[in-house]
Order: sequence, then C-alpha cells, then structure tokens
Amino acid sequence: MEVKIETSWKKALEAEFGKEYFEKLTAFVKKEYAEKTVYPAPKNIFRAFDLTPFDDVKVVILGQDPYHGAHQAIGLSFAVEKGITLPPSLRNIYKEIESDLGKSVEHADGDLSRWAKQGVLLLNATLTVRAGDAGSHQGHGWEEFTDAAIKALSDQREHLVFILWGNYAKQKGAHIDRTKHLVIESAHPSPFSAAHGFFGSKPFSKANEYLKKQGEKEINWQ
Repeated sequence: MEVKIETSWKKALEAEFGKEYFEKLTAFVKKEYAEKTVYPAPKNIFRAFDLTPFDDVKVVILGQDPYHGAHQAIGLSFAVEKGITLPPSLRNIYKEIESDLGKSVEHADGDLSRWAKQGVLLLNATLTVRAGDAGSHQGHGWEEFTDAAIKALSDQREHLVFILWGNYAKQKGAHIDRTKHLVIESAHPSPFSAAHGFFGSKPFSKANEYLKKQGEKEINWQ
C-alpha cells in the first residue's frame, strides 16, 4: 500500500502497511474524510513523522487524540494552529516549562513544530478524529500503528526520552525498553490532574539533562 509518510519512517514501519488492520484503517479513514468533517487536514495526518524523521528523534511526547475543534489539530500532540487560543493542557505545559526552566513562554503560540524540528516526536495514539466527537476514531487501528512506531524506536534506537503524561500514555509506553531509554512519567497536564503530579515534575529539565549526558544537543523548549 502506498502511504505518504517521511522516508525513514516508511522504512521503519514498512511491515505495518501491508497488514490487514492497516488496510481496514485506511478504508475507514478515507470514508470518514469523504463523508464527515475530520481533523487534522489530510496533509497533516502524518505530520509528526514528517517533521521528525526516525533517526532524528530524541524525545517522544505521547498524546491520545487530536483536538476535535476547528483550526486546532495540526498533526502534533498538544499543539494547535498559530493564532488559536491555547488549550488548557498546553497552557499548563507552558506553566511547567516556566517553573522548571525559569524561562517565560508566555507569548509563545501553540504550534509546536519548533520542538518537532529539534527531534521531539509529538505523537498522538490516534491520528484522526471526527469534528466535535472526541475519541471517534479510536479502536479502528491507529493505536496498533502508533504502538508499532513506539516499539520501532524502542528497539532500534538508544538513549531516547519518552515523556508519558497520564495513565493512557503510561499504558501505551509499557513496552519501552527502560534499560536503554529514559522514561519520564507523571500526571496529565489537563486541568483535572495537573495539580496532582504534573506541576513540579520537571520533565523538560530532566529530558535535557539526560540528552546532555548522552552528548546530544538539548531541546530549546521556548
């Protein structure tokens, strides 16, 4: 099956594209885009992979679903289009950056492609969603596909940082080889849980300290 995805990822995930689940997933997604309003725009479905090639990944931040409101989802977990009001979780992420690193990101927009281009894979478990219907594309195969991406990184790369916020992300990261990667876990940055272990967890400085020890360039989280 011909899938338009960045070349190194295409090679790493090649085995997935011929599997029955992926063929069913493709048919489902095509039908949804034809008949419904679905986010993100088709060109941005694989944007996380396109902006952060397989060999360039340093950090993985796992999300669950794309945002389901207009002009929000851009194919990167937790990110929104420039000029769009910051969602509550992203506002809390920026608050933690300020607290953790002592640097203000008050005026930063929500398009996190600046992180992606430095090696931060902003990966949602499900890559598409029906407008106004959270979770509507769960259980159709995306989770299996993104599990394969995480497993490929865990197996084939070394010394990566996996940032897992909330129980869903922690469960999805269960198969990461923790003997050769750093896994940072905490509560989710949503307003419902941020005060119960996300604030003060210092994931950004921890990630940079680890990268520095490995001789890698640190991430500019501004």
